[in-house]
Amino acid sequence: MLTSALRRGFTLIELIVVMAIVAMLVTLAMPRYFTHLDRSKETVLKADLATMRDALDKFHGDHGRYPESLEELVKRRYIRAIPVDPLTESATTWVSLNDPARGGLYEVKSGAPGEDASGVRYADW
Repeated sequence: MLTSALRRGFTLIELIVVMAIVAMLVTLAMPRYFTHLDRSKETVLKADLATMRDALDKFHGDHGRYPESLEELVKRRYIRAIPVDPLTESATTWVSLNDPARGGLYEVKSGAPGEDASGVRYADW
């Protein structure tokens, strides 16, 4: 009855080999994951900036002046809400460029520190 005495299951060596393979796959995948995560945040930032700048232009075209703040764009329903900056994860970090000669808020930029993959500062987008 030797066959019935053998236990079914994995040996310690087999488990260590499987864990080593999983660890190797994770170390290969993680840098790509974080790179794609950063790229997706940059893409969302570009889209948010384009949306707000388009709303500023439409507001100027309709009223002959720029809004006093981003909140005015929301109140007048040019945008539904002030978007969250994907890099700072806050809706309050947008940098508003105001010029009284132009009639108010004429440009919006990100308040996120750092640079994109090509070396351009986020504040310069």
